Amino acid sequence: MEKVIAVIVTYNRKELLAECITALRNQSRKPDAILVINNGSTDDTEQWLQTQTDVQVITQKNSGSGGGFSTGIQWAFANGYSWIWCMDDDGYPKQDALEKLLEPETKQIALRNCAVINKNDKKTFVWRTKNYATIDDVDCNVIEGVGHPFNGTLIHRNIVERVGAPRPGLFLWGDESEYFCRITKKNRIPVITVASSIHYHPASAFTYKSDWDYKTCWKMYYYVRNRFHVHKSKFGNKLMAFINYCGFLLAMIGVVVVFQKTDKMKKLGFIFWPAADAFTNNLSVNPQMIMERLNDGKPVSVKNVLHNQVRAIGQVLQTPPVAVRDRKAARA
Repeated sequence: MEKVIAVIVTYNRKELLAECITALRNQSRKPDAILVINNGSTDDTEQWLQTQTDVQVITQKNSGSGGGFSTGIQWAFANGYSWIWCMDDDGYPKQDALEKLLEPETKQIALRNCAVINKNDKKTFVWRTKNYATIDDVDCNVIEGVGHPFNGTLIHRNIVERVGAPRPGLFLWGDESEYFCRITKKNRIPVITVASSIHYHPASAFTYKSDWDYKTCWKMYYYVRNRFHVHKSKFGNKLMAFINYCGFLLAMIGVVVVFQKTDKMKKLGFIFWPAADAFTNNLSVNPQMIMERLNDGKPVSVKNVLHNQVRAIGQVLQTPPVAVRDRKAARA
């Protein structure tokens, strides 16, 4: 029988992690192993995990969900597990979630997902799922073409063998989308959501249209930077990815101008930093570096950020002709 391992990535949320692990222990079809990737928690998560004798633990420095799931998926693959069931620490699966998730028979390997439902009302979808508002509205068991990693996402080892693991350098806010697009768009692997398999998760609270605090909202860096990497996996063509990303940047500028009430100039200047790093493939920036820059008190020089942006765009535009010459040389 094919073995299933549940992989949870956690950071400083011991109570929620305990709730998730309890739900895994109570599954009607229990996972064959539970692996927790502890992203350098600074509370007492590590000490508590050491008392859980049925849980495998890997503790590493905080590398976000991207780095956490990259470590977990690679470990599970290397240790021979057939199915890798991925979830964050702030959600938990319904008692029969794994049993239901394994039931559908597909002609080829597909990326499988639980239906992600609001953990408070137990009915509404957390994210857009076709045109369904609640789980009661769903009139089929398998929803084709929909998935919301990493919230009860079940990945077969054949997918990992073909696609690889998530990119750890993306850290968060886009790491899951890039991996999803790499699986479903770039590698054309089908994706399904099994409606009878429920994973409870908090409602999505953040919206980029709300007035975010400039000095503390460091995650916005990853949101802006990672979108380019998502587009590259989604479109496969670097020029199309570049064009769509530029459209995204224009939309973000519009959001700042129209919806933001505080620090508009700083936020406009800030957008160009992660964008420039996206174009130059810089994945070295960590949360501490972002916070230091957001709080350095230096005035924003729009001239400088525009100059850096033009340089970065120039580097990107030079790439397609090089790729074409390489392909022609290979055929010669």
